[in-house]
Amino acid sequence: MRIAAPKRIFNVDDYYRMAEVGILGPEDRVELIDGEIIQMSPIGTKHAGCVNRANRIFTLVFRDLAIVSVQNPLRLNNYTEPEPDLVLLRHRSDDYRDKRMMGDDALLVVEVADTTLRYDRDVKVPRYASAGVPEVWIEDLKGDRLLVYRDPAADGFKTRLVLKRGDSVSTMAFPDIPFTVDELLG
Repeated sequence: MRIAAPKRIFNVDDYYRMAEVGILGPEDRVELIDGEIIQMSPIGTKHAGCVNRANRIFTLVFRDLAIVSVQNPLRLNNYTEPEPDLVLLRHRSDDYRDKRMMGDDALLVVEVADTTLRYDRDVKVPRYASAGVPEVWIEDLKGDRLLVYRDPAADGFKTRLVLKRGDSVSTMAFPDIPFTVDELLG
């Protein structure tokens, strides 16, 4: 029998204070979702390789158009700050050194799902939508496909696409720069 107990909900400032005083260390793989500190899965070699591939491709293609941020925090609201695998951000001359990256700075969020598809799709994607992130891609490594979410609304993304090898995709921000699913998945 489960007994409901009150939870302590943390805001982003609480979360950072925990890091400052050593409660959370740099070795802790965690993110803040709806005020709860969530343990992230370890990164396997296939996952790391796909993140590296996307980083390499995006950095070359978008070098003067946008900033590619890899596994850095993206504040969605005062209680949610995930660490997406890759974010394509609006260009800033300071590379976000003087400003936290926020949901409205994102042009595209990419999550790589080897063992975390359900969590990425069912937990993180709706929060990206409610924060107004215009587009999310999930590289579903087990399904060997790319899930594309566009047109954010408070209750989720209105457009959902499932792309397979042989298909092409462009970001909404840069529609004339195509990628193949094969190129992204490797």
